Amino acid sequence: MVEQAHAPAAPQVRVPQVRSGRDPVGGGDLTILNPRDGSTVGRVPMATRADIDTAFERARRAAPGWARTPATERGAALRAAAAALRENVDNLAVLNARETGRPVAEAREGVTAGAGTLEQYAELGPLHRGRSLVGDWSATDLMVAEPRGVVVALTPWNDPVAVSCGIVGAALATGNTVLYKASERAPHTGALFAEIVAAGLPEGVLNGLTGDGAVGAALAADPRADVVAHVGGTATGDSIRQATAHTGAKALLENGGNDPLIVDEGVDPEWAAHQAAIGSFANSGQICTSVERIYVHRALADRFVEALVAEAARRVPESAAAGEVELGPLVDRRHRDAVHAHVEQAVRAGATRLIGGEMPDGPGAYYPATVLTGCTPAMTVMREETFGPVAAVRVVDSFDQALDEAGDDRHGLAATVLTPSMEHAQRAWRELRVGTVKVNAVFGGAPGGAAQPRGVSGQGFGYGPELLDEMTTVKVVHIEPAKHPG
Repeated sequence: MVEQAHAPAAPQVRVPQVRSGRDPVGGGDLTILNPRDGSTVGRVPMATRADIDTAFERARRAAPGWARTPATERGAALRAAAAALRENVDNLAVLNARETGRPVAEAREGVTAGAGTLEQYAELGPLHRGRSLVGDWSATDLMVAEPRGVVVALTPWNDPVAVSCGIVGAALATGNTVLYKASERAPHTGALFAEIVAAGLPEGVLNGLTGDGAVGAALAADPRADVVAHVGGTATGDSIRQATAHTGAKALLENGGNDPLIVDEGVDPEWAAHQAAIGSFANSGQICTSVERIYVHRALADRFVEALVAEAARRVPESAAAGEVELGPLVDRRHRDAVHAHVEQAVRAGATRLIGGEMPDGPGAYYPATVLTGCTPAMTVMREETFGPVAAVRVVDSFDQALDEAGDDRHGLAATVLTPSMEHAQRAWRELRVGTVKVNAVFGGAPGGAAQPRGVSGQGFGYGPELLDEMTTVKVVHIEPAKHPG
């Protein structure tokens, strides 16, 4: 592909592992294939049980000293890490593109966004503090925030650097040490990220591990973990909830979403279709807050669907002539099979394929931008996260019907409403049981936002100042003067 031919050469990534000779937790090495053409990106060894033990021991030894390090010095280390990420933006972006199929330009944006997050926590960390209480005049009463200890950070493949910077940055800013495992679909990117950030930290403060789901499960279930922070699939999140219920670790989870888009009567149908296309097709639909299901008012449904099909038709696989990516591949063929299964189930149940929805020929894991109409609430594309470039459309007779059906879901990550009505906008953000509601824009928001997912979509704050609260625990201190004899 032209994109690869002109991209910087992939760096030789040293995966920070300690090989012990014992069997890997998950068995064997990880082989990563490029989803564009099926070529081998590289192989990385999976952590052994001895590696996990070593990492916990290193993190535990480093924890007291890092907790005592002044917050301003921890902030300086994060600023230095952010600068180092910016210096390595090309290498990180190319690795991300080769491992997951993400367009290089978008991958670069993810790296720079992650660096910005580290810089935010570098500033917020020294400002994070407890408060004093009003008690007896002769006593001092304080509520003091302290680091929780060792944080296990399990991060996803779809935006690996940006998400890692959020979890790792908040943990380090508040004085925790970290065991970090990136997704097995992006281990080279994760290993390079960990190596860059750890280079400016004391030994043992950030410990990178590679491995599959078995390695992640072993880390999440380990009683030496004080926090398990995970961004990824719902099934994995459920297993982490169960594991931490036994160990007592705090679980911070952002799991899958099934985000609805409501298109209300009175909006411009072409504008609404453009918004729907961005939400459904950006990063080939592989974004946590992608639009998964669309409820459009019957009054504009025909014009909206026509415009949406035109939007999908403009999103074609990478253009070698232009060297630009309109629609990159899915992360791998296994995931493509899962996306296609959702589409096929909908068609068998009565949905109509207006464009896309066919398994393409040729190498790689490409899947076309797809528009389905005639979708019903029982279809898998309306009940579960598809995580692919599929716009599943249901025509409704009223805003009330749209709001009711959008809210009838076990997930609770995000939702969008496009409406000219302030009343409907107000009702939507009040009534939808999700962590984030966006009105008249599928993406966007001010820096520092920190939503709490609902239902099976997770628990705890992600990003923002509130994530610093999640990474700390509060100790109440009461001090009185000693009584002197006599």
